[in-house]
Amino acid sequence: MPGILYIVPTPVGNLEDMTFRAIRVLKEADLILAEDTRTSSVLLHHYDIHGKLQSHHKFNEHQTVEMIKERILGGLNVALISDAGTPGISDPGFLLVRTCAAEGIEIQTLPGSTACIPAIVSSGLPCDRFCFEGFLPVKKGRQTLLKTLASESRTMVFYESPYRLVKTLGQFAEYFGPDRECSVAREISKVHEEHRRGTLTEVQAWFQEHEPKGEIVIVVAGAPPEKKH
Repeated sequence: MPGILYIVPTPVGNLEDMTFRAIRVLKEADLILAEDTRTSSVLLHHYDIHGKLQSHHKFNEHQTVEMIKERILGGLNVALISDAGTPGISDPGFLLVRTCAAEGIEIQTLPGSTACIPAIVSSGLPCDRFCFEGFLPVKKGRQTLLKTLASESRTMVFYESPYRLVKTLGQFAEYFGPDRECSVAREISKVHEEHRRGTLTEVQAWFQEHEPKGEIVIVVAGAPPEKKH
């Protein structure tokens, strides 16, 4: 009888954000796939989880996905985790899920931590309708995408590196307008969590004076109705 693939979210900050179900699934799994086994070992040790740990990341997933599929078909229950948040959301996981789904393998995705939802809810910007863009292309296709998003009416959510934050906010101001409202969430669920709100120009100026550190989520207001066309 085939096993099950479990997609298990892990905390983006505070280790207490793990759910009871996530802890149980990881304890019962025959194999745990981790984006970085060193990072995940800290979490597993915290919850006294001693399951078999195997590396599964964007650099090796194309080579290992078929082998993992076969092990699940052979009866193993496999849990996939990333360094932080929900696997597949700007993290490895999509390829394995697609492969297992095509094979008819049961996939159970547990609800849990992800950085984008706390960021948009805390932003003060409309969150009834939004689009998640994740990380923008670093070079090729970046300007084309920004031109397209300039007329997006929904609130937009982006992930960004602290090293590119100031430059990205400047590009947003250029393409979306300097007075477009935004919120930058930093270090969500960690000790130094911060939410900086204002116009794109104001927030960019703040981070030019205060070097950004940690994990970054940018939330940008959608285009006002008169600018949609």
